[in-house]
Amino acid sequence: MIRTLTGLFDSYDDAEGAVRELEAAGITHDQISIVANHTAAGDRVKVKEGNEAGPGAGAGAALGAVVGGAGGALAGLGMLAIPGVGPVVAAGWLVATAVGAVGGAAVGGAGGGLIGALIGNGVAEQDAHVYAEGVRRGGTLVTVRVEEPLVAVAENILQKYREVDPRSRGQLYRAGGWTRFDENAPAYTEEQLAEERRLRDRSTI
Repeated sequence: MIRTLTGLFDSYDDAEGAVRELEAAGITHDQISIVANHTAAGDRVKVKEGNEAGPGAGAGAALGAVVGGAGGALAGLGMLAIPGVGPVVAAGWLVATAVGAVGGAAVGGAGGGLIGALIGNGVAEQDAHVYAEGVRRGGTLVTVRVEEPLVAVAENILQKYREVDPRSRGQLYRAGGWTRFDENAPAYTEEQLAEERRLRDRSTI
């Protein structure tokens, strides 16, 4: 049986480290998906001019390919815009599923599709909303589909790289008046993302 495991990371570096270790553990790049807030990824990724998709980026490379020295799942990174989140750097099966869920529209097409893709692959609806909001607020989402023998291995790797507990993070968001991910909400500015980081650092939740 295939299980879907999802980790939200406040640090792009942590998410990247998790992806590399997942692949080193024998989990192939087509089993891994990554969706990162473009601002959070920062200088770690650079966008090539034009509308070229990197290998494996699939429908997700709507605004150009991401270039760099990465291999495996990270080699397929491309850019697209998610309503309510803004520009993201993304690759993998979840991205293709999310875009396909809304009829194949690329730019501006993966809003509700991201929630639907997560729920459709076994993620609890409440957690799916927290994960999408987490990306909106500067996080990076790593989602893995593995057979049962690799579940414990993948879980240990995600935990090792400081994945966020969605229930605790949901509590933090709700304490500020949030209820659910809204694809009509404006994307966070760099200043808002910086303030979000400060709030997380001060929080005990």
